[in-house]
Amino acid sequence: MRGSEDGFTLVELAVALVVIGILGALALASHLGARERAGDATATSNIRVAVPAMEAYRLDNDGYAGMTAAALRARYSPSLADIAVLSASRDGYCVRAVAAGRTWYKAGPDAEITRAACP
Repeated sequence: MRGSEDGFTLVELAVALVVIGILGALALASHLGARERAGDATATSNIRVAVPAMEAYRLDNDGYAGMTAAALRARYSPSLADIAVLSASRDGYCVRAVAAGRTWYKAGPDAEITRAACP
């Protein structure tokens, strides 16, 4: 009479490892996508927070000329984060925000926030 054999076969273990690997890969891809979306949300939010400060600067100075991120922080919005003023003239500006390695731009005052650099 043959004794009972308890346990898993090598094939069953291999299948379980493959399934775990696939699930792990899916979870990692989802996590990386969530990090990118979080960075995008942070950068675009930083620009949106800066817009009222830039408009206040325009009203006080008859245009955007001379506007800097340091001036915006000092006078209008001390909590302004990770914004760089790339250019500023009397009638417009270009600002950049970077978060999680992704860069967003706004050419103002009327352009949308985009990933494309200001013209």
